[in-house]
Amino acid sequence: MANHVKRIKTGEVSNDKWKTRSGIPLFCLLLTLSIMILISCEQKTARTIDMYNPSKDMVGTVKLTEQPDGVKAKVKVEGISPGFHGIHIHEFPDCSGSDFKNAGNHLNPTRKEHGLMNSKGAHLGDLPNIKVGSDGKMKGEVTVIDGTLLDGKNSIMESSIVITEGKDDGVTQPGGESGKRIICGEIKKKSKQDKESPTDPTE
Repeated sequence: MANHVKRIKTGEVSNDKWKTRSGIPLFCLLLTLSIMILISCEQKTARTIDMYNPSKDMVGTVKLTEQPDGVKAKVKVEGISPGFHGIHIHEFPDCSGSDFKNAGNHLNPTRKEHGLMNSKGAHLGDLPNIKVGSDGKMKGEVTVIDGTLLDGKNSIMESSIVITEGKDDGVTQPGGESGKRIICGEIKKKSKQDKESPTDPTE
């Protein structure tokens, strides 16, 4: 008792107070939890999506990164005709079939009309057109405004990214008269990055 009182008076603290019941130092437990949370956040807020043409040849990638205003999509593809092309987020993570129609319609959780130029729009999956150079290559960025890679109504996880043969006019229903779907990539919760991926032809 005397020793206990003396420690209190002199401001000393027993090391036992900083250990869990199993004897593990509390700071070690907190550090481990912090690292686990950081790893989890990194896995959820960044994805690299492999993009394929109808022949199932890999023609590039789209790197998705969580941002305060939405999801930034860094697009890098090749092997398509020069000029402007539409790019959209679609409902389902299914790029099977040569026409990519299994990807469904544009992702539209708020039930708005299509088109970035439409006063009653736009779909969450509506994105600005991308421009392909004379060499058939495209490298640039677009943003899925209000989208997220995390859980929630505006999550774009378990969906797909589709590029079309023509440009999106920003107004016409239901898809902007942008033509056939020519490139597709699946956005899935279980990333393929842990597996061996095809060599990126744009590198």
